[in-house]
Amino acid sequence: MATTLRVGCTHISAAFPPFPFDFHSLIRSVARRTVGVVDYRSRITIEADKRGGKPCVRRLRITVHEVLDYLASGMSEDEILRDFPDLDREDIRACLAFAADRERRLMSVPPA
Repeated sequence: MATTLRVGCTHISAAFPPFPFDFHSLIRSVARRTVGVVDYRSRITIEADKRGGKPCVRRLRITVHEVLDYLASGMSEDEILRDFPDLDREDIRACLAFAADRERRLMSVPPA
């Protein structure tokens, strides 16, 4: 059975065997989850001569670590944005995405 699925501007057409679940619902749910993924690479910069090479937000002197510390201390996004008017919500999300990506890339060592 040939199935054509449209996700955004991409059309996927392939022959799939009958699935015991709704394949279209699965693809739509995956597409919904990936739509909101932030590409932090355009917002997080690392420069050797700025803040000791620590990852910073948009070439500013605000590090990712500082933003994460503020969030961890209980500050809301609104409070951070009020204290740092150069930042916007996407910058905060980019910091979270950067940290998540770093965490994902960490190598785990199995217990001895």
